[in-house]
Parts: sequence; C-alpha cells; structure tokens
Amino acid sequence: MIESAQLYIMAGIALFGMGLYALIAYPHLLRKILGMNVMGIGVFMVFVAVGYRGPDQTPDPVPHALVITGIVVAVCATGLALSLATQIASRTGAADLHPEPEEDSE
Repeated sequence: MIESAQLYIMAGIALFGMGLYALIAYPHLLRKILGMNVMGIGVFMVFVAVGYRGPDQTPDPVPHALVITGIVVAVCATGLALSLATQIASRTGAADLHPEPEEDSE
C-alpha cells in the first residue's frame, strides 16, 4: 500500500508538471503566473513529504520551515509578477506574450 508521504510526493510532482505545462503552453501572463504558483505548491508538497518520518515520530522541522519561508517568498514574487503584468498590459494593450513580427529591411 502507498504511504501518505509517497502520495504527497506523487501529488507534488503532478502539480509541478501541470504548472510547468501552463507556464510553457499559454501565452497569457496571468496563466503563466498561476502556473508558477502551482509549480511552487508542488514543490512545497514534496518538501512536506520529505519531512515526514513516520506515524510515531516527530516530523523534521527544517523542511517545514523552508516551506513557510517559501510561501512568503512566493506571495512576494506573485505580487511583483502581477504588478509587472499590469504594467505590460497598460503599455502594450495586451497581457499576452506574442513574439513581435519580424520586419524585412530590404
């Protein structure tokens, strides 16, 4: 039977994969920011699972402290990314990352 730590690790890897797909596949900036957040949640789940030692033992506090610190950093990074996305949308009129058309200089 699958232990709960292994289940958390598999769920974390699945979340990281879904976030990576969203980061690569979608050109809209908000979807990319959400994809980065989902990737971070997957990493946090793996860290929590690594800190689990067993049902009768206390968990390792170091990965849990790293997760708490990571949550704070992720919130700050999300705020910065959203403010940059707002600036890009106000200057270009779109919140998408489309490649600029190449101009022929001939």
